[in-house]
Amino acid sequence: MSNYDFDIGVIGGGSGGLTVTSGAAQLGAKTLLIEKEEKLGGDCLHFGCVPSKTLIKTSHVYHMMKKAKEFGLPEVAVPPVDFKQVSNRIKSVIDVIQKHDSEERFCSLGAKVEFGDPIFSDEHTVKLNGTTYSAKTWVIATGSSPVAPPIEGLDQTDYITNKEIFYLDHLPKSMIVLGGGPIGTEMGQAFNRLGTKITIIDRADQILGKEDKDMADGVMKVMMSEGVMFYLGAAIQATKDVGNEKEVSIIDNNGKTTRLRAETILVAMGRSPNTAGLGLEDIGLKTARSGIKVDKRLRTNHKHIYAAGDVNGGYQFTHAAGYEGGIVISNAIFRIPRKTDYTYLPWCTYTDPELASIGMNEKAARKAGIDYSVWTEAFKDNDRSLAESEKVGQIKMILDEKEKPIGVQILGPHAGDLLGEWVAALNGKVKLSTLASAVHPYPTIGEINKKVAGTFFSPKIFSDKVKKGLKFFFHLRGRACGTDMTEE
Repeated sequence: MSNYDFDIGVIGGGSGGLTVTSGAAQLGAKTLLIEKEEKLGGDCLHFGCVPSKTLIKTSHVYHMMKKAKEFGLPEVAVPPVDFKQVSNRIKSVIDVIQKHDSEERFCSLGAKVEFGDPIFSDEHTVKLNGTTYSAKTWVIATGSSPVAPPIEGLDQTDYITNKEIFYLDHLPKSMIVLGGGPIGTEMGQAFNRLGTKITIIDRADQILGKEDKDMADGVMKVMMSEGVMFYLGAAIQATKDVGNEKEVSIIDNNGKTTRLRAETILVAMGRSPNTAGLGLEDIGLKTARSGIKVDKRLRTNHKHIYAAGDVNGGYQFTHAAGYEGGIVISNAIFRIPRKTDYTYLPWCTYTDPELASIGMNEKAARKAGIDYSVWTEAFKDNDRSLAESEKVGQIKMILDEKEKPIGVQILGPHAGDLLGEWVAALNGKVKLSTLASAVHPYPTIGEINKKVAGTFFSPKIFSDKVKKGLKFFFHLRGRACGTDMTEE
């Protein structure tokens, strides 16, 4: 048996890598963690989830300040935003979380942390800062980076991505967002609320392309009502600098060319896996354009090397990377052959209102050829929602031909939190009748989960067949008011 320096080596200090490192070290494995950046935490902590949600909260508060009169309060004259103060708040939140993702913490768990750019010299060994480190098992969790699409002139035009947007020295007067996905819509709405004139461009005929169009359109209508401009079904021809502004030329489906100008361009058109510079080709590790190829146990073609998180080309969510880190622990440390299962992987776009999903939506059900039915409830019919002036959105429940829930989408206030009940219900195989009969506190927005389940059962419970049966057995005498009154 070979004598390796470590039981397990992890490359990448983001969600997936930290999950594996923490678990392996606490289980007694001699663990090495390598991170190329100066600090641990990965894209999520420094350029993604944490700063974006901090910014979104700030923009929401500012937006609500301007809406004070709608809540019966005195109208407030709100001064302009000083983005340096917003950025400082973002940094302060990151600093607090950074303590949890620190080298000292992982050292206390028993893991050795090194910083730099590793490169594989063989299947079990990497070179790092002039030193070689070997491990019996390796985990590649290097994440992904924003893509710079091949648009004419973009390489000669100043633009920003999620890596720069939270650390700007001032609030741009205007911004063109290339891409109507989660990053584009979240940042577009947030900056628009802070005072930036926002224009969003996307090639598709809807924003948030993976979502059902009716739900995505609900988000877009709110954003449009707040002043965001959209150009959908538009191909980007070219970009260029024009003095103090940037110009983007687009062409629509009818061949019409439009030139748009703004102070700043935000590129939010997808991400690519961070595989360059690791020497993967030198050890014969198979990769594709989407990322490192893995099986359902997250093993590469070298069975002792795993790939977790964005780098394997799967779901690009922090919670997905954390989940995959757990799969790696099961296989690599416990030697339990556990496979990934994304059937009920939830996700949420943190616009206002939020759009959260789990399981199949209508688009996915149609693609799979499933005979399905749709059940909905609107937030405008929820008492707590009305009290909080949240009247936009709905919950959509998808049932298969056996009347079993296969997916839920929620467009509305706190949708990501509301989805938690469905995460438990679907993963725990809870019966729909159990959810419908459960007691929720009143008034809460969460009652909408119970309501949509109850809506499915109502036609069955209050059917003519049931009424006739009750009348026969218990001599019920029918209506006491209204038309079609009957008497015995």
